[in-house]
Parts: sequence; structure tokens; C-alpha cells
Amino acid sequence: MSPWRLKWLQVVSLLSPLVVEAQESASPGASLSTASFRPIFTVPASADVGKTLLPNVKDPQAADAQTVCPGYKGSNVQSSDNGLTADLTLAGPACNVYGTDINSLSLTVEYQTDSRLHVEIVPSHIDSSNRSNYLLSPEYVARPSQENGAASSSDLTFSWSNDPSFSFEVTRNSTGDAIFSTAGSKLVFEDQFIEFVTSEPAKYNVYGLGEVIHGLRLGNNFTRTIYAADVGDPIDRNLYGSHPFYLDTRYFQSEDDGSYTYITANDSAGDGSYTSHSHGVYLRNAHGQEVLMRADNITWRTIGGSIDLYFFSGPSQPEVTKQYQDVIGYPAMQQYFTFGLHQCRWGYENWSVVEDVVNTYTDFGIPLENIWTDIGMSNIRFVCDSQSLALTFEADYMNQYRDFENDLGRYDYETGQDFLKRLHDGGRHYIPIIDAAIYIPNPENASDTYETFDRGNATDSWVLNPDGSTYIGDVWPGYTVFPDVLSDAGVEFWANELVIYHEKLGTDGYDGAWIDMNEAASFCSGSCGSGNLTLNPVHPSFRLPGEPGNVIYEYPEGFNLTNATEAASASAASSSQAAAASSTAVSAPSTSTSYFRSTPTPGVRNVNYPPYVIDHVQNGADLSVHAISPFRDYRNATHTNGIQEYDVHNLYGHSLLQATYLGLSRIFPGKRPFIIGRSTFPGSGKVAGHWGGDNASKWYYMYFSIPQALSFSLFGIPMFGTDTCGFNGNSDEELCNRWMSLSALFPFYRNHNVLSAIPQEAYVWASVIDATKAAMNIRFQLLPYMYTLFHLANTKGDTVMRALAWEFPNDPSLADADRQFFLGHDILVTPVLEQGATSVDGVFPGNGNSSGNNASQNEFYYDWYTQSPISPSLTGNVTISAPLGHILVYIRGGAVLATQPMALTTRDARKLPWSVLVALDASGSANGYLYLDDGESLNPEAIKEVEFEADGSTLTAKVTGGFEDGVPLANVTVMGVQKAPEGEVRLNGQMVGEGAYDSVGKTFRITGLEDATKKIGAWGSDWRLEW
Repeated sequence: MSPWRLKWLQVVSLLSPLVVEAQESASPGASLSTASFRPIFTVPASADVGKTLLPNVKDPQAADAQTVCPGYKGSNVQSSDNGLTADLTLAGPACNVYGTDINSLSLTVEYQTDSRLHVEIVPSHIDSSNRSNYLLSPEYVARPSQENGAASSSDLTFSWSNDPSFSFEVTRNSTGDAIFSTAGSKLVFEDQFIEFVTSEPAKYNVYGLGEVIHGLRLGNNFTRTIYAADVGDPIDRNLYGSHPFYLDTRYFQSEDDGSYTYITANDSAGDGSYTSHSHGVYLRNAHGQEVLMRADNITWRTIGGSIDLYFFSGPSQPEVTKQYQDVIGYPAMQQYFTFGLHQCRWGYENWSVVEDVVNTYTDFGIPLENIWTDIGMSNIRFVCDSQSLALTFEADYMNQYRDFENDLGRYDYETGQDFLKRLHDGGRHYIPIIDAAIYIPNPENASDTYETFDRGNATDSWVLNPDGSTYIGDVWPGYTVFPDVLSDAGVEFWANELVIYHEKLGTDGYDGAWIDMNEAASFCSGSCGSGNLTLNPVHPSFRLPGEPGNVIYEYPEGFNLTNATEAASASAASSSQAAAASSTAVSAPSTSTSYFRSTPTPGVRNVNYPPYVIDHVQNGADLSVHAISPFRDYRNATHTNGIQEYDVHNLYGHSLLQATYLGLSRIFPGKRPFIIGRSTFPGSGKVAGHWGGDNASKWYYMYFSIPQALSFSLFGIPMFGTDTCGFNGNSDEELCNRWMSLSALFPFYRNHNVLSAIPQEAYVWASVIDATKAAMNIRFQLLPYMYTLFHLANTKGDTVMRALAWEFPNDPSLADADRQFFLGHDILVTPVLEQGATSVDGVFPGNGNSSGNNASQNEFYYDWYTQSPISPSLTGNVTISAPLGHILVYIRGGAVLATQPMALTTRDARKLPWSVLVALDASGSANGYLYLDDGESLNPEAIKEVEFEADGSTLTAKVTGGFEDGVPLANVTVMGVQKAPEGEVRLNGQMVGEGAYDSVGKTFRITGLEDATKKIGAWGSDWRLEW
């Protein structure tokens, strides 16, 4: 008998009096008539503990592969204008430092396009027995092929040397700069360890290598571990997604003789003449890996796979990003409604509470577009004889955390169908959470039925153990299985369950999918449910938020300054809770740590404990902890096609997102599926957006949301946002005020917080109501612009949120600027990111004497609110007033923006009259572009494109496409008009409307245009407006 079961039998007899006590002590608001009390076995914490490993980068005893390994020698080179092939052979005795050296390798170099170079190094001998160890199938991740590239026309040149061993170099022809050079280092290629090193110039500027919470510029003393992990947003550690891609930007000073000298941001001076060149590097490899950024080099290490490198010549960030997305795929076009506000929390008790949230937003006049439901249970939890018991009553929509089943007491389908009809009639939408794990019923409990599991089991849809048995982990519902989304059966199962669940909710159903836990997460190490299913359902080994011992007392920084009494009370309660936990904790037997080290055995691949240990975020750096296990006592997860989880772990989340896309495409034929996922990989942006995960209600997390979003712009996932106001911990009025304002300028805009924390909906605090409405007024006016940006991302590979350095690539002072950002080309956002601040320091790039005379120094900016120009004298870092509730937004000179006013939903806003904002640049001109369609179709039958051109006295609109908008043009505002216009206002030669000039703000506002445009709408045909 399992020791867990024995302990359970010893304590289960205590259940009856505890149930009575729980019922008697339940709060008056608890609905006991719909509660379901049952004993819950708590999985011991030891189930999620692996070996204690010492990461190589922290191990003073670790062998240095560069010192002990021989490298390779190249031979049998075959060259053509398209590239070359060669053989690589070990240059000496095998070192077998972290695996088994591969004696013979094959090198392939392809000039795939004039801007993309492919360098591949793989074992010479690959067959079906080892293919997945080394090669990443194009079935899972796009693999580009030779197009029209040639060495003679490429801006990149590949060269190689055998002195003293094989190395290679990639050079930019136009500058002679070596963008990647392994000279002076050795290539190490083993079955479980690959290492290659490239030299870098001083204080280099590298961005990307996600997913990580860090400043935008990664720095030159930082190790990036890339391995998908279920972990609550630690700083500087590996997280949910895996993106082995980086952007490298180098600045140069132009010399009088026409040459260029490399400089760092610190070397730049205001009177210099600067330029920059950027390139990108992508390692197409799904294994765990590390990238070591050091003072003068970057070392890339993987624990498997091959070297499958792609170099993108740029020469600037926009070109690099487009070239990268040519490989992984362009971002998905989103439906228009997805750009409205989203509201969620863990703990909405029933449909009535959800509808109350929607109605309360409406009552306060705050536009709410989308309501979400999380998982969740409220628990009464007791500890008895060192074994936890839990008495639970359900909250949130799931039936005991089970995917695709509602709790019929709180979220019954009939009530839900009525609510969803009202929701949709009001122009709003519903998105539920769906986790990447399927509950497996208790075989000894006849009433514990679950049709979703039965269907998947009948179709062999689960990840397996090596012996062919089902791999059983532990997630929210208890012991669970995992859909094998690398198999056709697993994909079909998942897609079908999405369809069935939508049908349960009636014709209105849900409108998108929130895919969580898809790393995939598991709360134990290995197949811990094997042999323990008669305990199901089980409680996780940790306390849930709000349970005794895990009551939330945390608040944002500075809360004690604004709420001293409440802060003191929370601090005292937190101390008491910590003391209670300390008094019951088992003392550690020793302060010393003993680390497990794995010694490589030549010829044997050790997937249980790979000899090279990456600096993984989970306890002990053991890859089997808190995830589908690539290893654990030989119960390593294996896919039905025989591929081991060790080789594809970082792909699971990406594959589940693709399966979700298939399912939603069947539910909504011809429409764009809306998916927000947690674990992502290169190419995930083709089907999904991403949120920043389980952050906390802290000011620093609000700051980090900006570099997070900018990094995901580089990764081709522009539909990004964070849990606004913070997920973990309690938020407060000031933080939520500032964060709701900031997130209103992000593509994905969602407020979300944890079970049992205080409410933080936008209507909770009076000042947050005002700040949210003010920021959303800007957001709604910019929705046509944001939608157009997504169209350009989807069709051209453009970015949506942009770093200042990307818009001003020749200004070295902006290399690490990540506290401001551009939304597209035309909108500059400067948020307050510090508690208690009523002003903020910001720059206006290109305004006046910015760094470098090659930077555009004639940039104009206009205050969004006053529409007056920013003084050219405001150069460098400027302190700007920003009282609470006010976010600084500026329009860049040269922009023409078509806007629509705010309404309670995007559906209603699209029916309101158009306005046009014209922000003249230094030359008195401006231009813009507007894209329109039906807002939902994958392949719209009709579209509308409008190109605007303006000068000091004329605005023209060139209209193409058959989409009928039918909404009139109400007014036009022209900024930067230096003197009052003297002529009449004419539209296509006919006198229309009225013009009013503001001599102080230098604006000219034309109103009364609706009568002239209401017949065919603002964009019914070309027009010319003169004044």
C-alpha cells in the first residue's frame, strides 16, 4: 500500500467532525446549498522535489569545455554561389565533457535570401533512432529553405578557418563588420552538450533571448537560461516561453574620411555624427539552453539538438524583425473587439457575480468589452497529524478545476446561456481559462465520471511513460494526464473538446480561449499519479491563496506612506502568519548543501540527469520539478511518436496553441481565433497573443511590463499585455491608477488578480475610475490606428509597440531606453512608474539637439491633450508634470490619425463619426494610413485603405477598397499651423463647415463636416479638404 494512502486512511476518520465544524463556521455569505464538501488528500511537498543540482555557471568545479575539448577540422568543402557544404571531424581525442562527442559532423551554409544566411551543423550519421535527438521537425516549427539568395548578392559573407581548429565568421559586406565570429574558440558538439562562442565588441547592445523579466537591453554580464517553466514571474530567470533569438545593434561614428568607428552609448557626444547597424541571430533549437553574455563574447550552450542558425542582415531593427518573421511567420490579425478592455479575476463565484461586474462597469461609464473567468476553489483547510485535509466548496466556473466542464451549482449551462446572450447583445464577449491538463477519474469512485477524459483515452491522446503506460502528473484538478499535441490524435482530441464545450454553452458560447499552464506544468516530479489514482481528486502540495497560512497581506511599495494604519495592520498579520509557519516548520538537519553530479558515460544519453546542468529556475535546478518531466526515476514523459519530452519540452506550449487555433477555427469558421497563451515559442504569434504571467502588485512589475512588451515585439507576438494592477498580492489605489493608464496604451489590456486578494476592478477606487476613463478615451480614439498597426504587422511584419532606439536608430543615447515607448511610428508614451511621483523624466527623441546630428533633429511633438507643440528647447531628459490620473501621450509631427470617440463597446464606437488629427512636421507636411474591414474575418470579402497627405493648407484622402464603413466625418484638427488660414474651408471645391484658429496652441479646427459626408461616409471616395 502506498505510504500516502496509509497516512490518508489514518486521518480520514477525523473528517466527520471537521465537516460539521466547517458547516457551522462557514460565513453567512457562503452558499452551502450549492457547496460540495468532500475530503481531499493533499499531495506531499516531497512529490515536487527532485535532485539538488548545481548549475554549471555556478559550479567552481565545472569543466571548461573550451579548455579540455579538441574542436574540429573542416574538409571536403564544396562551394557554389548558393553556399557550401563541408565535413567536420574531431581534431583530437574526444573530451566527452558533458556527453558523448560526435566524431563527424556535416556543415551546410545557405545564402537563402540576400538578407538571410543559414548555417547548420549536424551529426553526419542520423537515422530514425536518433533523429529527434538532433533535428527539429518542420512539422512542429517552420524551417525556411533556399529562396533567391546568392553569395554574390548577399550583404552577408560566410568564411571559415581551420587555424587552429574549425571556426567561422559572418561579415557584413557593406561595413566590413564581423557580426558573428567564433575565431579563437572551439566548437564543442556532443549528444547532450553543444557550445559555440562568438566575440562581441565592448558594451554591446543585445535584446531578446526570452522569455525573461529584465530591462530591454540585456547587458554584458548576464546568463539567459531558456527553458519553459511554470513559475510566478521571478526577475532575471527563465519563464514560460522560449525564444532563442536576439537583436544586436552597433553604433558607429562617422569620420571625416568616410570611415566608421565603433562607439558605445557612453562614448557618444551631442555633436557627433552617428549611424547604426543591426542584425539578428536565431538558433532554431527546442532543447534547454543557456546564453552567457560576457564582457567581450556570447557563449551559446544547449543540452541537445543541433546548430541551426539563421543570420538576418537588417540593417536596422524593422528590417531584422521582418526578416525574422519571414522565417517564423507574421503575427495573427486580431478581431476588433479584442482591443477593448478585458476584466478577470481568480474567484468570481458564479454567473450572477460575473454579470454584476459587467453591469457595474457600465454603471460607472467605463467601457468593458470582455469578461473572463479563471479557475478556482475557495477552501477550508485543516492540518492534522502532519497530513493536510481540505474541505472545499467551489468558486469560479470549472467543475473541480476540470477543463470543458462547468460547476453546475454556480455556473450551470442554462443560466450561462442566458447571460451570454445578454452579454453578446450588449456587444461584449466572454473568454474562459483552459488549462493544459485533463483530470483522470478515480477508478474506485463510480460517480467520478469525466467524459472529456474518456474521449481522449479512447483515442490514445495522452503523453506516455517510456513503458507505454499513461504519464500521470498533478495539476489543479488532481492527478492529470496531458494531451499529446505532437500527435494527430492529441491535436484532434483537443480541438474537438473545444467544440463540444462551446456547444454546451449554447449558440452564444465563448469567444476566445485563454490557455494556461501549457509549459506544460505539473505540481509533482515525474508520473506521480501512477498507482495513486484512488486518491483522486487531490489537493496540490502547496496552500492556495487565502487558505490558512497563505492569507494575502502583501501590498505595493509605499503603501505604508499612503495607508499607514492599514499597512501596519497588514504587516502585523503577516508577521503572525510567518511566525506560525515557522513554529510548525521542520528544521533543516544541516546548513550545508550536497549536490548531485552526473558523470557522462560515453555512448549513453542520460536524459534523467544530463551532465550539463542549466541554471533552471525551479528548486534544485532539476528539470523534472513542477513540469511534465523529461526525466524522473525513468518515468520520463514520452510522446506517442516515441519522441522524448527532453527533446521537445519547449515546444509543448506552442503546439497546444496551434491545436487551440484549429479548434476555434472549427467553432468560428472564417473568423480570426482569439487566443492568449502563456508558454510560447518562435511562431506562436501566428496563432496567439501572450500575457506576462503571474506578476505582482508592485511598481517594479509595472515598469518591467514595458521591456516585456518590447521584447515580444521582437519575437513576433505584438498582442501582449500584463495583468494590470498586478496579479499576486493586493493592489492599491495609486498603483492601479497609474497601471490602468499605462496598459490602456498596450495592445492587450486586461485587469486580473489572484484568489482572495482585495478587489481591483477599475471601479473600486474613485480616482481609478477617472484615470481609466481618461486613458480609455485616448485608447478608443486610437483604436483605428492600433488596428491598422496590427494589419501592417500581419501583412508586412511591422512592430506595434516600439523602443525609442528603433525609431531613432542613429542616437546611441537611446540604446537602453525602456521607460518610454512608441505606439507605432506616431504616438510617444511617457508613463509615471514610481510611487508618489507627480512628474516624470522623459525624452523627446530628435527634438532639438539630441545626441548625434544624424538623428532627425527637426522632430515635432504635440501634447495629446492640448494639441499644442512641445518646445524644441526641451532636449535631453526633461522633467514633465504628470499628476495622478494623467498619462503623458504625444503625437509625433508628420502624423495623420483617423480617430473615433469612446463608447461603452468597440462595436458601438465603430458607428460614431470620424475625426482626423493632422500633426504637421517641421516642413509643414504629414501623412497617414488607415485600414478597415469587418473586424473579424480571416479573409475579409472587402477592405478599405485610406492614404492621407497633408501640407499647410490641404488634406487629401486617397481611398481604395470596397468595404462600406458608412460613418461620416465630423471634424478635422490641424496642429502646427503657424498663422490663421485666410481662405475658405472647402471639401472637393465646395464650401463646407467652419474653421477656428487657436493662435496660442497653433491649431486649426474644422467642424461641421457631417452633412457633407453623411451620404457615402467619410471614406466613400477620394476627397480633398482645403482651408
